[in-house]
Amino acid sequence: MARILVVDDDAHMLRVLSMWLARNGHQVLEASDGQNAREILGDTDVDLVVSDVNMPRLSGLELVEWVRAELSDALPMVVLSSRCDQSSIAENLKQHGACLHPKPFSPSRLVVEIERLLSVHSAG
Repeated sequence: MARILVVDDDAHMLRVLSMWLARNGHQVLEASDGQNAREILGDTDVDLVVSDVNMPRLSGLELVEWVRAELSDALPMVVLSSRCDQSSIAENLKQHGACLHPKPFSPSRLVVEIERLLSVHSAG
């Protein structure tokens, strides 16, 4: 079981992601935006972060940059995006060691990707 922080300003998306991850045996923490996620990450250890790109107060990209600068170069991070400029977002995230997962997405495929990242991280 991993502790996963899910960050999204869309309450429905937050519920869906949390439900799928909990069904797969993970402990889920929720944040409604990047700033709220920073507060949680400052107080709690997590094994992985799943974040939307577009959020108020602090975007998913800004959250990734903050995590890399302030917390950890190794924390697995998955960023969800429906933006049309996904190739530039993917390149930016790759430079920070984070993964892009495009929207719309299959929750089961996202869970497979998360499981893969967790196993690589725990083995490394």
